[in-house]
Amino acid sequence: MNFQSESKLPWKAVLLIAPFFFWGTAMVAMKGVIPDTTPLFMAGVRLLPAGVLVLVGAAIAGRPQPQGWAAWLWIMLFALVDGTLFQGFLAEGLVRTGAGLGSVMIDSQPLAVAILSAWLFGEVIGIWGWLGLGFGVLGISLIGLPDEWVLNFLSSSTTSVNGSWQQLLEHGEWLMLLAALSMAVGTVLIRFVCRYADAVVATGWHMILGGLPLFALSGVWETNQWTHIDFAGWMALSYSTILGSAIAYGLFFYFASLGNLTSLSSLTFLTPIFALFFGNIFLNEVLSGVQSFGVGLTLVSIYLINQRDAIALKLKSFTTPQPQNLSTPEFDLNISEEENLLLLEPSESSLATIPVQVKESEPEKSNS
Repeated sequence: MNFQSESKLPWKAVLLIAPFFFWGTAMVAMKGVIPDTTPLFMAGVRLLPAGVLVLVGAAIAGRPQPQGWAAWLWIMLFALVDGTLFQGFLAEGLVRTGAGLGSVMIDSQPLAVAILSAWLFGEVIGIWGWLGLGFGVLGISLIGLPDEWVLNFLSSSTTSVNGSWQQLLEHGEWLMLLAALSMAVGTVLIRFVCRYADAVVATGWHMILGGLPLFALSGVWETNQWTHIDFAGWMALSYSTILGSAIAYGLFFYFASLGNLTSLSSLTFLTPIFALFFGNIFLNEVLSGVQSFGVGLTLVSIYLINQRDAIALKLKSFTTPQPQNLSTPEFDLNISEEENLLLLEPSESSLATIPVQVKESEPEKSNS
């Protein structure tokens, strides 16, 4: 895993999208494994082995290990928030929540990232950025929520809608909201971590340190963690660990340490799109009309967020009046062509006399 400077990365666009592709496809791979294992064990498997792989790749690339107490304290905080809390809340929430609603809630974290980035780092969101974030949340809601929920929301009264959401929050949805907030805080924390440690190495260590408590809690509270997992299940876990965690998190936090957090985090909206697409291929899941509209809104939101500065600049150039050249007469459509041509001819009053002083040169001396 040879990471170079951001300006020299080959296939940069592909690498930017890769984490969200792997996260979306990992969700599809994990759907068949969840009934055969336990949530905390599954979360630990996704973190600790992946962290080892990231550190091996970083060592091959010659990246430096963390030095000093400040570096390790930031990494441990990073591991607690984005490792233990995020993966723990996510795994427990998936058990208690439908996959669609869980995906919507976890993929809404770009809103929290945008707010934190604007507050801590002064990132300018702008009206087009906020509009794009709104479209993104609406789009993933249409993708992940059942169609009848969306239609009932549009047709039901306020009282029944509030009652249905209160029932939802009595289950595992609040865990998914905590998972989304944990991921958002972890995305912001990488900026502080990178002041003291290498981004890729810190990512590897935070996955190892964050995975250890998950295995410990699994040993205390859970039983039969791997008894019912078959060969296909272990392959799905391997895909989720290697591609969905090691490579995906390594790339994501590397880019998060360098670029605009709001723009990068907005690409999270692609995760449910990839999950839907490959769910249709491998699990025969059919995309409804409401979901198709949600996909369109999501793609529009990503464009608005990532092009918000360019859009604002173009609109400003259209609305700003251009200075007129007062020295050039304009054509008058109410008069003849000959009279218009006369307007372009210089008049005596428009001619200015510029005095020029000519210095007489001395006559050249003869060589004779």
